[in-house]
Amino acid sequence: MTRLLPRFLWPYRWRLAIVMVLVTIQALANLYLPNLNADIINNGVLKGDTGYIIRTGGLMLLITFLLGICAIVGIYFGSMTAMAFGRDVRSAIFRQVMGFSQKETNLFGTPTLITRNTNDVQQVQMVLVMAFNIMIMAPIMCVGGIIMALREDVPLSGLLIVIIPLVLVVMLTLARIAMPLFRSMQKKTDRIQQVMREILSGMRVIRAFVRTDHEEARYDQANRELTDTALRVNRLFAMMIPFLFGIMNLSTVAIVWFGGLRIDS
Repeated sequence: MTRLLPRFLWPYRWRLAIVMVLVTIQALANLYLPNLNADIINNGVLKGDTGYIIRTGGLMLLITFLLGICAIVGIYFGSMTAMAFGRDVRSAIFRQVMGFSQKETNLFGTPTLITRNTNDVQQVQMVLVMAFNIMIMAPIMCVGGIIMALREDVPLSGLLIVIIPLVLVVMLTLARIAMPLFRSMQKKTDRIQQVMREILSGMRVIRAFVRTDHEEARYDQANRELTDTALRVNRLFAMMIPFLFGIMNLSTVAIVWFGGLRIDS
C-alpha cells in the first residue's frame, strides 16, 4: 500500500489538495460552532440581549451553510479521486495478469486473481473515500478539541488523559479481533469465486451426470461460510459505536459531576 498509493494518487494531487483544504475548513468550522453556542448562552441568554443572540445565530447559520458546501464539494472530489484510483489500479492489475505465464497463473489461482482485481480494489476505494472525508478530519478535530478544552478549563481537561487511552484501547481491541476475520473473508471470497467458475465452466458435465443438487450444495456451503464471517465482522464493528458513545456520555457525566463539585467548594 505504501508504494501503491503514491504511484496511483500522484496524478490526482490537485484534487487531493482541494480535499485537504475543504476538510480542514470543515474541521475548523466544527470546532468554532460550540464556541459561538457558548457565547449565545453567556452573552445573549443570561444578559437578555436579543440582538446579540440574533447576530451570533445568523453567524452560526452562515458557518453551517459554508460547512455544508465544503462537505458536498469535498465528498465529490474525494469520491472522484477514489474511483479514478480504483480504475487505474484495476487496469494495471489486468495488464500485469495478462502478462503472466500459465505457471504464474496456476501459482496464484484464477479465483484469487479475479478477487484481487474486483473485491480487493473496491475495498481500497472505500478506505480512500473514508480517509478523504473522515480520517483526515479526525486528527485535526482531536488536536483542536484538546487545545480548546485546555483553553476552557485545564483541570477538567485532565479527564482526557483517561478518555483518550480508553477509546484507543477499545478501537485497537476490536481491530485486533477483526483482522483474522478479514483474512478469513478473503479466503472465503476466493472460494466462492472458485466454486462459481467451476459450476459455469462445467455446466454441461454437471447436467450430464445429474450433479446439479451436489453443486448447489457446494455453492450454498461456500456462500453460507462467507455470509457468517461477514456478519461476525459487521456485528463486531456495530459494537464499536455503542462503546464509543458510552465512553463519551460517561465523560460528559464526569465533567458535569466534577464541575458541580468545584462550584460547591
